[in-house]
Amino acid sequence: MASTISADPAASTQLLDHPWDQADQARHRVPRQTRTGSPLLGVTATMAATFGAAGLTAAAAGPAAAAEPAVAAPDDSAQSAADPGLALAARIQQQADTRRAAAEETARLAVAQEAEARRAAAAAATAAPAPAAADTRAAAESAPADFAAPLAAFTLGTPYGPGGAYWASLHTGLDFEAPVGTPVTAVASGPVTSAGWAGSYGYRVVQTLPDGTEIWYCHLARLAATSGPATPATVLGAVGATGSVTRPRLHLEVRPGGGAPIDPQSWLRDRGVQV
Repeated sequence: MASTISADPAASTQLLDHPWDQADQARHRVPRQTRTGSPLLGVTATMAATFGAAGLTAAAAGPAAAAEPAVAAPDDSAQSAADPGLALAARIQQQADTRRAAAEETARLAVAQEAEARRAAAAAATAAPAPAAADTRAAAESAPADFAAPLAAFTLGTPYGPGGAYWASLHTGLDFEAPVGTPVTAVASGPVTSAGWAGSYGYRVVQTLPDGTEIWYCHLARLAATSGPATPATVLGAVGATGSVTRPRLHLEVRPGGGAPIDPQSWLRDRGVQV
């Protein structure tokens, strides 16, 4: 069966046309806008305006503000936490500072205490009253006699100093001449530390005083004390002529510290014994 195609153009295009009416077409049509320039020129103008405003703001802030970059302050704690070596060094430095401060404080306190002690000593010395002259004389007069002559009766013989051939060029003691057997007593208080034969000194007794001074009693005829304590009333022996002498006498020597002899007469007189 053959199909029939209409020859009417209007009838043939009727199926292709949208069934809207012209009122609907007018309602959905967008009005055409008039272009005044290129779109690229519009974007360029907008960017220029924006950057121009920023430039004016920077110019108003001044050249220093524009030239200085913003730099953040370094964080030491962050660096120490990140580096264990730096943290350890910081702790060591802190401990050293603490010890140094403690040592300085200790030294300061020691200096202050020493100065205070000196001030106290000076104040005590200033406040102490000096003894009266009358009191001193009274004490000296009431003190017991600590020194005495070795014989009750005697005649002074060869003094200390240049002597005869037996003593070379120096007589090392003082001679007290008296009859044989005259009692010889100690001149001071102190123990007998030696007694016996002593060559050219004959029989000798050595007494040592508390300060270390030795008193030698020589040429004795006999020994009465060979050890033990002695006082000015203690009999040590008797006058004789033993040793390198021919006439009876007591040869007395004074040796401070047990050393070289000194003048016995001056030593006794300095202690109130008139010989």
